[in-house]
Amino acid sequence: MSETTTRTTELTSQYGAQVAGDLERNLKEQERLSGEIEALHEKLAALRHDHTVLVNIQQALGIPAAPEASPVEPARSVPAPRKQTAAAPGAAGKVKARKRTGRKTATAAPSPEPAPPTLVDLVREHLAGQDEPRSAAEIAVALGERHPERTVRTTVVRTTLEGLVAKSQAQRTKQGTSVFYTAPDPAAPAAQASPQSA
Repeated sequence: MSETTTRTTELTSQYGAQVAGDLERNLKEQERLSGEIEALHEKLAALRHDHTVLVNIQQALGIPAAPEASPVEPARSVPAPRKQTAAAPGAAGKVKARKRTGRKTATAAPSPEPAPPTLVDLVREHLAGQDEPRSAAEIAVALGERHPERTVRTTVVRTTLEGLVAKSQAQRTKQGTSVFYTAPDPAAPAAQASPQSA
C-alpha cells in the first residue's frame, strides 16, 4: 500500500508542478495580450484624432468630402474568437480585398484636376530651353528649383535623359568623364528619317 501512496504522491507533485508552470505561462500570455490590446487602443485613438484633424483640414480647404464609412464603434469588451474552418479566413480576406479595390477606384475616378506633367516632359522642355549642354545634376537642380513640390533626384533624371537619348529625343556628349545632354538638333531627325526611307 505504501508503494501506491508513493506513486500517487509523485503523480500529484508532477501534476502540481505542471499546473503551476501552465498557470505561469497563462498569466504571462494574458499580460502580453493585455499590453497589445492597450497599444492597439492607443493606436486607434491616435488614428481617430488624425481622422478628425484631416476632416477639419479638408473642410477648411473646401474640398468636397468623399463618402466615408461609418466610424468603428469602440468595443466594450474583447470579443470571443471566431469559430471558422481553416479555409474560411483566406476566403474572407479575398472578399475584403475585392471590396477595397472597388471602393478605391470609385473614389479616384472623379479627378477634375489635370495630371501634372511627367518628368520626361519636364526634362524635354528644360533641354529645349537651353542653348548649351547640361549635366544630369544641373538639370535635376534646375527642375527642383522650378518645381519645388516635386522630389527630383539626379539618378532619376539621368535615367530619364538616357531614355530620351535612346528615343533620339535628346543628345549625349562626353567631355572627359562628364556627360552632358542637349536637345536634339532640328536637322538630326530629318537626317535619320531619310536613311530609313531610302
